[in-house]
Amino acid sequence: MARRAPIDDINEDSLEVQEPKTAAAGVKAVMVSMERGLAQAGVTRTVRSMLRVNQHGGFDCPGCAWPESITGKRKPAEFCENGAKAIAEENTLRTVGPEFWAEHSIKDLEQKTEYWLGNQGRITQPVVIREGDTHYSPISWAEAFDLIGEHVRATTPDRCVFYTSGRTANETAFMYQLFARSLGTNNLPDCSNMCHESSGSALNPTIGIGKGTVSLEDLHEAELIFVVGQNPGTNHPRMLSALRECRENGGKVVSINPLPEAGLMKFKDPQSVEGLVQGGSQISDEFLQIKVGGDLALFQAFGHLLLEEEERVPGSVVDKAFIEQQTEGFEAYRDARKSIDWDETEKATGLSRLEIANIADLLAKSKATIICWALGLTQQPHSVDTLKEIINLLLLQGNFGKPGAGACPVRGHSNVQGDRTMGIWEKPKEWLLEAMDKEFGIESPREHGFDSTEALHAFELGDVDVFVSLGGNFALANSDTEALEAGMKRAGLTVHISTKPNRSHVVHGKTSLILPTLGRTDTDDKHPKGPQFLSVEDSMSVVHSTRGRLTPVSEHLLAEPVIIARMAQAVLGEDHVVDWRAMAEDYDVIRDHISRVLPGFEDFNQRIRNKNGFVLPNPPRDSRSFATDIGRARFTVSPLEYLSAPEGHLILQTMRSHDQYNTTFYGLDDRYRGISNGRRVILVHPDDLKELGFEDRELVDVISTFNGTERRADSFRLVSYPTARGCAAAYFPEANVLVHRELVARESNTPGFKAITVRFVSVQENDTETLAAGQTEQTDSVSELMPS
Repeated sequence: MARRAPIDDINEDSLEVQEPKTAAAGVKAVMVSMERGLAQAGVTRTVRSMLRVNQHGGFDCPGCAWPESITGKRKPAEFCENGAKAIAEENTLRTVGPEFWAEHSIKDLEQKTEYWLGNQGRITQPVVIREGDTHYSPISWAEAFDLIGEHVRATTPDRCVFYTSGRTANETAFMYQLFARSLGTNNLPDCSNMCHESSGSALNPTIGIGKGTVSLEDLHEAELIFVVGQNPGTNHPRMLSALRECRENGGKVVSINPLPEAGLMKFKDPQSVEGLVQGGSQISDEFLQIKVGGDLALFQAFGHLLLEEEERVPGSVVDKAFIEQQTEGFEAYRDARKSIDWDETEKATGLSRLEIANIADLLAKSKATIICWALGLTQQPHSVDTLKEIINLLLLQGNFGKPGAGACPVRGHSNVQGDRTMGIWEKPKEWLLEAMDKEFGIESPREHGFDSTEALHAFELGDVDVFVSLGGNFALANSDTEALEAGMKRAGLTVHISTKPNRSHVVHGKTSLILPTLGRTDTDDKHPKGPQFLSVEDSMSVVHSTRGRLTPVSEHLLAEPVIIARMAQAVLGEDHVVDWRAMAEDYDVIRDHISRVLPGFEDFNQRIRNKNGFVLPNPPRDSRSFATDIGRARFTVSPLEYLSAPEGHLILQTMRSHDQYNTTFYGLDDRYRGISNGRRVILVHPDDLKELGFEDRELVDVISTFNGTERRADSFRLVSYPTARGCAAAYFPEANVLVHRELVARESNTPGFKAITVRFVSVQENDTETLAAGQTEQTDSVSELMPS
């Protein structure tokens, strides 16, 4: 029997701190997985879902986008601890019905944390709150769609914003962007804007594709894998199996990260005897504890050392034939890397010259290298240049289009990559718009729309009349939280297509709708032609089906494609040129449209029914070809940049806890880091604490500095922790309030969640401070990138 939703919220005074763990997974992971499932969903639903997650004919895990093997092999348990938590949250028998909304006013819900809101359960029917109301109340689906139509028709398309999260399936995403463009806007921000947009901005101009260029099998065959700015033990735990297999096949793994995460050290595979009863498998052969923001300097140093070795022993490192035949810009890159300022490099990275040289030696000897990265590299002002430097290294040794080699941006949310493939992008290519117009007889807008950061600005300026969120939690996912929430409250209508309550429902527009939808695990059978299935794309460009089998917790839930179709009909009219009803009734119709619009999806309906799905074309991987504007891969040259804090400050990065996925909190146990029962913590190296004059567990307010203004986050507990010197770490979304909306990555406009300059003020001293929470003022202490 599932337990009731928690009544109590987080009590930060209950914080417990223990020694960090040195291995990930194991028996404890299995126990926690089962405990969470049973607590939320009971025995039957938990067992039924676990047997089908990531299996042939089952559903794709709603957590991360890590792939399964395309050879047909499946383990009995194709999920990790956090995947099990995600499934438990969706399978839950806890429900949020009319009585919940009647009991809790907006004023009450505003005081609740995201942990409390998310743990209340699945929303059972549509609700509305109108200007002047104090509570959400039930509304029929027909009235809800009429209300949307009324508000959208009363404004202009450029004042409507359509946001989506990565959990949206391919077919739904395709319909969603079709709706927005039929209306006349490219305002299609998505969660990719806030995470891997920097990856696409670096990869497209250099190798001609915004995706990774490796398969899961390549990871097994690599001679050398770099895992950079990434914590797979929490965020992509199934990746640990691939890293272990690489090492068992004779390969080496190098981890580069500011924090010594447990998953970078050892992996206790719960599906093996060694993982259950022994100490586990070593993951990293080498670990470089780099300063936050120092990766560009490190990769430039690697390039210098590789070229130096090539000059010493010609033909030993550089793939000259590949460079001459497939690339441009090598001479300029070689000239830029001829010299290096080692003092500056050591200052930027926090690493010694010897440490860097040792890893460069491994790189020079490897004939098949993969470089993996995640948000630790994508959320800084110089992120795009950092990632271009990674591409330089891979091009230098010809690490494209051969087994065990390539670029591997590890995507976070399941199907976040598929959303972009389906056209969820505020800056669409002309070929896509032409194909859409031809297929549907519409006239797509050509003017670029808002990305997530630009949408934040638009909210602040009062330029958003209608905001529709297809999943996600925009208020807490983005930066500059207080400014964003204030802007969202000024919008005329906010619409949230959701499964569970979240913060965005609370900081709503003048009128707000919450439309409850089916989840990945729910059966979708309310269609004239019977049950339907959807599809997703994983991090390795494999497209496969996903089909839920569980009975939904309420008869009032609608599938996402149905919600989009009915919304489009309400806005555009029943006689619109697009046959929305046909797509809502039969998802094969959507896939037929996709097959005629998107390259690589030919015969979509037939190929998606293959049990392993199919792999999308990837020119760098498939044929060593590069679809850039010059038809070749491109070496680039960037100046040395890194993050440097003024005296008395540290560089703060945001991070997830182990009991968290994006803005969803499964619990309050960051087990691997030894933190539990609290979230408002700042991890700081003990020497930095001493130098700054603070004590372990001291309660402080955190003040960030950017371009002469300050942001404040109150009541954080300092925790002594083995971070890189000069750096600190805190959980998001609690620390998002510290990120100024203009602190972004150049080119990609991704928020600088890994580039926050902060100082601390003890709570006792704070009584004399004049700066109010959230207020900004001029200051002489400015956070800047330090050019060499």
